[in-house]
Amino acid sequence: MPPYLIAPPESEALGRAIAQAANWEWAAIEERRFAGGEFTLRPLAAVGNQDVCVVQTLAPTAEASIADRLVRLLFLLGSLRDAGARSRIALIPYLAYARQERRAESCDPVHTRYVAELLEAAGMTHLIALDVHDLAALDNSFRVPVDHLTARPIFVDWLAEQPLSDPLAVASPDIGGIKRAQLFREQLEKRLGRAVEFLFMEKRRAAGHISGQQIVGHAGGRHVLIIDDLCATGETLLRAAASFHDAGALRVSAAITHVANAEGLRALCANRYLSQVVVTDSALTPEAEMQDSARGKLYVRPCASLFSPCLAQLGSR
Repeated sequence: MPPYLIAPPESEALGRAIAQAANWEWAAIEERRFAGGEFTLRPLAAVGNQDVCVVQTLAPTAEASIADRLVRLLFLLGSLRDAGARSRIALIPYLAYARQERRAESCDPVHTRYVAELLEAAGMTHLIALDVHDLAALDNSFRVPVDHLTARPIFVDWLAEQPLSDPLAVASPDIGGIKRAQLFREQLEKRLGRAVEFLFMEKRRAAGHISGQQIVGHAGGRHVLIIDDLCATGETLLRAAASFHDAGALRVSAAITHVANAEGLRALCANRYLSQVVVTDSALTPEAEMQDSARGKLYVRPCASLFSPCLAQLGSR
């Protein structure tokens, strides 16, 4: 019998897509709600001595905050542990609380480590995540096995489908994303069989204010593709798009793995400097997709297939 995959209602659509792609058995969940906001979740399948994967993306919606979604994931993992599940895999496409990953000043919290401790205490035995903000922090925070996946193949495939007559450049909107953009550029060059320019923007953040507009590299006369892992408000991406446009870029596109809220997505789609925006459905809210897809510049690429090889390996043990 195939191993089980479950997801709370807010992640059910993504969970079903991943289960189908990976050929895992979908198991329904019963949810009951009580006065005062409390709830209970339980899988309806017999999970004893079975491998079980819980899919939960930690993006906020109008109905549930990040904290709500995290608590629901913790309760599901705990119930699986108590029911005797052999392994309890948390598949978290968008792992929130990953930006506060180290101490810059005394008494700063380290959210990535705290989330790791909570998940492991609840019974998680394996983590699968997609394009986490800081890979080193991820490796240092978790004590259980971790599979970190990337959306690069999705974006390379999408770009290869486009008419690409102009010279290309891959760009990082800040210094922190340089490695991510470089790896993408290398994979894209291999796929297209031609050279792709690389550039990045300087960015400084102090007291919540972002500054710095220096571009390293040549945007002039090129189609610039900005690669980023996360968009919240869109401020960093929009500054980069305007700077590349002013530097002579023929057009500017953006590829972002996680769009954590609808407001940021709307800001990107409304921006006059961005001609195309491609995102995965790792954290995209359905209402945001419906509202913004009509603008003609938004492309939503499913991420379910990215998890199939990893789950196939885990399910065959």
